[in-house]
Amino acid sequence: GMVLSPFNAWVVLKGMETLSIRMQAQSQRALGLATWLQDHPQVSRVYYPGLASHPQHALAMRQQSASGEGLGAAVVSFDVRGSGAQALRSNAFAAIDAVRVCSITTNLGDTKTTISHPASTSHGRLTEVQRQAAGIGQGLIRLAVGLEHIDDLKADLARGLDMLK
Repeated sequence: GMVLSPFNAWVVLKGMETLSIRMQAQSQRALGLATWLQDHPQVSRVYYPGLASHPQHALAMRQQSASGEGLGAAVVSFDVRGSGAQALRSNAFAAIDAVRVCSITTNLGDTKTTISHPASTSHGRLTEVQRQAAGIGQGLIRLAVGLEHIDDLKADLARGLDMLK
């Protein structure tokens, strides 16, 4: 199999030194965004285990606890409003296309916030029936929250969400 070069192994080890503190910061920002998104009029539902409204919140907090304080992790998903699959897709694309701070990509786990439309990217090869069975609708947007200031992230998302009809 593949073996890391010595330099790449060193880079991975250096990153591990700050992984815990980065995950705490990213999880705190994700919770802040999830809470803010819950109240946005153009968002119909937020999926984030750190929210008390999440059906498996208690389980997630037990499983994601390193020191007794559960973290909800750094990935937040939400559904935009719209009537019908085409309107949902159009609204999701409009919201995503309006961002300037978030990076439009399907990558996860970066220190920069990324945004994606799972129905056309990570789950794009599935049929619509398969996506629906997995809970991946045309209005679903996924954020992998990074280390940017939360106010910058809220303003970036609001730029697209506020223009939806």
